[in-house]
Amino acid sequence: MIASTGRWRFYILGFGALMLFDTLTQISFKLATMHVGEFVPHLAWLAGLFSNHWVYVAIVGYLGAFVTWMTLLKRAPIGPAFAASHLEMIPVLIISVSVFNEHLSLTQLTGCFCIVLGVLCLSASKVAD
Repeated sequence: MIASTGRWRFYILGFGALMLFDTLTQISFKLATMHVGEFVPHLAWLAGLFSNHWVYVAIVGYLGAFVTWMTLLKRAPIGPAFAASHLEMIPVLIISVSVFNEHLSLTQLTGCFCIVLGVLCLSASKVAD
């Protein structure tokens, strides 16, 4: 029972950290784009990109997500782990709507629902094994 509780705590904390790192990365890229502008194949654009601190926050997010993902893969079943690794789409969409005033379509909302449902189905099937 204690080992099972510890395993679930590890999964919840690990996938929570993965979701936070992935969300940080996506939001940082959005903020960098807002400051630097749309991609233009010029050195001035590239220089502007690397002078923007949000790019470095995104890199930290990627590195954190990578380390977290590798740690999770040591102990988590691959099916639920892969599905749960896509949960960051939900907070990214929520932040996009609330902070950046973007609009969600019915298709995007349906996609969020399907992602959560898929993670739950994969997790439930693994628990039943």
